[in-house]
Amino acid sequence: MKLQDIPRVAHITKEEFVKNFYKPQKPVVIEKFIEDWPAYSKWNLEYIKSIAGDKIVPLYDDRPVSYKDGFNQPHAKMQMADYIDLLQKEPTKFRIFLWNILKEVPALQADFKYPDFGLKLLKGLPMLFFGGTDSYTFMHYDIDLANIFHFHFQGRKEIILFDQAQNKHLYKVPHSLITHESIDFSNPDLNKWPALKNANGYKTYLEHGEVLYIPEGYWHYMKYITPGFSMSLRAMARNPKNLSKAAYNILFMRYYDTLMRRIQGQKWIDNKNQRAINQTNAYIQ
Repeated sequence: MKLQDIPRVAHITKEEFVKNFYKPQKPVVIEKFIEDWPAYSKWNLEYIKSIAGDKIVPLYDDRPVSYKDGFNQPHAKMQMADYIDLLQKEPTKFRIFLWNILKEVPALQADFKYPDFGLKLLKGLPMLFFGGTDSYTFMHYDIDLANIFHFHFQGRKEIILFDQAQNKHLYKVPHSLITHESIDFSNPDLNKWPALKNANGYKTYLEHGEVLYIPEGYWHYMKYITPGFSMSLRAMARNPKNLSKAAYNILFMRYYDTLMRRIQGQKWIDNKNQRAINQTNAYIQ
């Protein structure tokens, strides 16, 4: 894969961000944006354990997609305190994603601000994501193709991004938001997945307190090098093409996919995965 380093800045003004990154839809890491937030000094796994240890949390892993799985249906549940103990004890594939702070732990709101990047952030959707050593997400893009600001806390995290123009190289699964689930984007087998040689993307590692801007509809793969967690704030897509894609995904695609899983079962999943390979190979040939 052709991966360039995501640009980094220590500080940035709203005007610089809009001109240099939002308007051209390019990612950036801002290294020292949240040092005045209480979260910068307070937020670590032990703090989350102390304030939310009694919460039952949904867990997800990297098992193959099954027709029996509902949309965003968790694979297991655990008390937050036990989950954090597990993260700190040993590698685990279990992750938490889309854990709403407002709903689950309202007190955490006092520890961060909604920054002014020149975009209207959706203040009802501050989401937390947790993972243990070597756990990762499938390469995917978000259903609403939103602009995402991803704030990382504790540990180290690997990020790989692609824009929507790279779809033809990524073995995108039809009627889905993911690429073929067998691809290890940290170390892809380019003999098995030759189209990835033509994919142009971005890569970085996030450390505590850094924020990554992910432009509208960007594919993202995230791997936890060490245990840690992140918070995402989002703003709606502005590009009309992306807004129409978001509407299609939300109003039609996910319901159609659910219906076909019920009708065809695992055959539907297997056929989609094979179509991802066939369509991508046909393009490169």
